[in-house]
Amino acid sequence: MSKRTCTKCTQSSLASVWNRDFCPICGLNSGEALNAEALKAEKSVRLTTTPTYPNLEIEDVKGVITAECVFGMNVFKDFFAGMTDFFGGRSDSSQKVLRDARETCLNELKKEAYALGADGVIGIDLDYSEISGKGKGMLFLVASGTAVKFKEETEQV
Repeated sequence: MSKRTCTKCTQSSLASVWNRDFCPICGLNSGEALNAEALKAEKSVRLTTTPTYPNLEIEDVKGVITAECVFGMNVFKDFFAGMTDFFGGRSDSSQKVLRDARETCLNELKKEAYALGADGVIGIDLDYSEISGKGKGMLFLVASGTAVKFKEETEQV
């Protein structure tokens, strides 16, 4: 798969997860890039699977948020994954698709949280499913969590 480098944040990622000319982090649903300050704030959203974040108190719960990603597993990946299934071993191509899907969904959660004014997402759950039919396989990933605003950190003397 081909990789592209974002002109906004210079991050490199798979071209298949881009929204128009923007990487998954910079690309909004409308296809417009975030300004540099908003991009930095969005990247700083904290993520955790636990119900709290270490050393931070929750000031406000913004609500439950979700991100859904669907990825096509092309014919060659399906073929080689089938061969690995038959002969045994690990499928690097399938693992890469899973990793990319997870990364994309977590970035989408950050966008959702930032849009609500949250600076963290707690209790994250990732659910993977496969949708197949008519010779095509799709990977469906849903990430969900609770968007929260943390209390400002104060220096202790």
